[in-house]
Amino acid sequence: MREGLSLSEPMYVPSSEYADEVVPNRPGRAFGGVAIGILLFGVAGYTFPPGSVENATSFAYPVHYRPVGAASIANVVGTQANDAVLTELIEAARELEAQGCRAIIGACGYFANYQPQIRDAVDVPCFLSSLMQLPLILNSLPPRKKVAIICADGEVLPDSAALAHSGITDLSRLVIAGGRISDIPELNDEILVDSGGYNPKKLEREIVAVARQMVDDDPDIGAFLLECTLFPPTSYAVQRAVGLPVFDFVTMIDWVQSAVVKRPFTGYI
Repeated sequence: MREGLSLSEPMYVPSSEYADEVVPNRPGRAFGGVAIGILLFGVAGYTFPPGSVENATSFAYPVHYRPVGAASIANVVGTQANDAVLTELIEAARELEAQGCRAIIGACGYFANYQPQIRDAVDVPCFLSSLMQLPLILNSLPPRKKVAIICADGEVLPDSAALAHSGITDLSRLVIAGGRISDIPELNDEILVDSGGYNPKKLEREIVAVARQMVDDDPDIGAFLLECTLFPPTSYAVQRAVGLPVFDFVTMIDWVQSAVVKRPFTGYI
């Protein structure tokens, strides 16, 4: 065991760099090699196409999923935290940390309602919402430029704690669409009501149409953020349609993975 390393600390070392000595397992840890832990809804009544956060083939590295029984669209996509959901989220986050996950992700943009409490309950970084990318995106753009957000519920988002918990208090540079205030029938009539499935290509066409309309209505839009975990499969089509940077849950998770699992550079000088 390396000097100064306790059993409670993550071992941020590639296996090839371990010293020639016994490396102990943490008590209670059942597996290894997974840095990203993802908190899910307990039961989701929709499909998980490749590209969605809930589909493990969306990632070039292993991820570990932990469903949270109390969490659902009905009680997470809202303005405030739910006590029952909060209790289970804390338990689940601590479990992921105990199993060696180096970062914890929430598989719904509105999990940001719980960001401060979950962050304070564990010792690894927490990124509970794709909305946490907003300060970075806004700081990358000229002050006159705006970020368009397509989300699960554009009516709820402006009044939710999710934006404030993601570092956003000034909404003047945000253009918000989605859910009940946008023409996305596949989202409103299938996904948000847990119908059991949906047509991913139809959802893509609808989101692309919304993105095009947003840019037509506001030429100052300089980037898009797709909030929902089911929207990354549409990102490529959105970018082809509007010709702007498109951020989503997968861009955030890939970025987090690259920070918590560093790789040595190879090549020559």
